Amino acid sequence: MPQTTELLTTLKKLLKRHNKTYVDVATCLELSEASVKRLFSEQNLSLQRLDAICALLGMEISDLVHEMHSEHAKPISELSHAQEKEIADDLFLMMVTVCVLNRWSLQDITSRYHFSETQIIRYLAHLDRLNIIELQAGNRIKLLVAPNFKWRDDGPIMQLFRAKIETEYFRTTFTKESEKLIVLNGMLSDASNALFQRKMAQLAKDFDTLSKDDASLPIGERKGSTLLVAIRDWDYERLFGAQRRV
Repeated sequence: MPQTTELLTTLKKLLKRHNKTYVDVATCLELSEASVKRLFSEQNLSLQRLDAICALLGMEISDLVHEMHSEHAKPISELSHAQEKEIADDLFLMMVTVCVLNRWSLQDITSRYHFSETQIIRYLAHLDRLNIIELQAGNRIKLLVAPNFKWRDDGPIMQLFRAKIETEYFRTTFTKESEKLIVLNGMLSDASNALFQRKMAQLAKDFDTLSKDDASLPIGERKGSTLLVAIRDWDYERLFGAQRRV
């Protein structure tokens, strides 16, 4: 009985997600709206009727069960080294990954890039196998990553980013309205350095929060933005090749 309750709860969520009402279900089952409400409240849906409702949503009963289980799955906060390498070794897969992490739909990706729908679906299926997303009925994308998801420190993805940053990131004058570069040099104690790193971590959280807040906006109202924040032991003598006295 508890599993039946979970299954019908998931079904109600899917009906809402697809903007389907009890009236739509009643029409599908050739019943009155009151009868449909009673079937749900008494949890008395036959397999035949359940299959008909799933068909209304463009899915199979197996999809419904998969959706129910996925709701209880623990979101992942980090991939394994091998999983990251799969993505880093295919730049097109990497690009699609970044898109879905920024909550792009299949239509958003195909309208922006010269990929066929079949190609994108193949990449999305790959991400589904890596448990980054769940590819749902109608090729809808459900993110499975945790809010604190990040790439592995010094993992394949970070190594790829650093390689690209070294050659591409600074090929601009940083004079556009959407760009800004601040270079500071000073001497900090270990305590001050640690404090500033905490402020950097908070800034990264603020960036991520704003990105999530804007996820509901159309793609045309959002621009890809990359924030690079770093601090390290580094003196100007490194720049000029000066040698420190021992």
